[in-house]
Amino acid sequence: MKHYITPFIRYLEDEKGLSPSTLEAYRRDVEQFAEFAAGQQVTVPDDVKRTHLVIYTGHLQELNKAPATITRSMIAIRSFFHYLIREGKASQDPSLLLELPKQEKKPPSVLTQEEMDRLLEAPDRSTPAGMRDKAMLELLYAAGLRVSELVTLNVEDVRTDMRFVHCHGAGGKERVVPMSVQAAEWLKLYISESRETLLRSRNSSTQEEALFLNSSGKRLSRQGFWKLLKKYGVEAGIQTDITPHTLRHSFAAHLLENGADFRSVQEMLGHSEISAARMYLGSPKKSMKEVYENFHPRAGSRASLEMINLSQPRSDSRYD
Repeated sequence: MKHYITPFIRYLEDEKGLSPSTLEAYRRDVEQFAEFAAGQQVTVPDDVKRTHLVIYTGHLQELNKAPATITRSMIAIRSFFHYLIREGKASQDPSLLLELPKQEKKPPSVLTQEEMDRLLEAPDRSTPAGMRDKAMLELLYAAGLRVSELVTLNVEDVRTDMRFVHCHGAGGKERVVPMSVQAAEWLKLYISESRETLLRSRNSSTQEEALFLNSSGKRLSRQGFWKLLKKYGVEAGIQTDITPHTLRHSFAAHLLENGADFRSVQEMLGHSEISAARMYLGSPKKSMKEVYENFHPRAGSRASLEMINLSQPRSDSRYD
């Protein structure tokens, strides 16, 4: 089965437009299963039975893999067999009717506004790299971008005068997202001052269109940004483990907490389905919980409901 994996990944890239990180995960999951199957003396696709997948699921559980990891692996394997059937390399789908582990739905990690402020202040703006990092963090939080969208931005994709950014998402999807005044100002400073300094470190005369550059004057990678974010999280004294998606979660949660329209936030995030964006609603704010516990007649209090602070932001009842 192993020699079908590379064509399968190429198919996903060309036909499905999946992101590089997703393609990497699919390749890893299918390769690990193929290796496990070979250990069971199974190397031909049609020799794989549902029993083999059940045993493999148990093997992953014995390795203490999280339910989400096992589910992702099974989805990758299922996609692999769908591809093999499509290409005439297999006649059956052994993953049919296979039950996947139930996943515990956890609310996304969100920074408080105070933590977010500390993180945004962490970069040293007196250096070109620090100015770049400040602009990146401000933009990521201001526009709710994915890290892949951030690092693929070109200079022409941002309009600091009109305060919007043109994003290129997975699968060729594009959207235009507004940005804050602060993000626009820091981007303007970075482009006019620091970016030119970083660009001069290039050893090539070819034009570089990338907005955010590394120390070699080339496009900053996803891995490069991850390392920077981890560093600034530590410097800002943030105890939780933060990722680029943490800033995206925080962008959505803070907008909703302050009364932003749900559908507008959904569009800014680039979610085509409402269910994909609902997770950002999270739990009620603490102050709202306290009001409920103190004043709702069924919560053990005799106080009147009229004493509830009606100034608290409310979610759109259409989606409750």
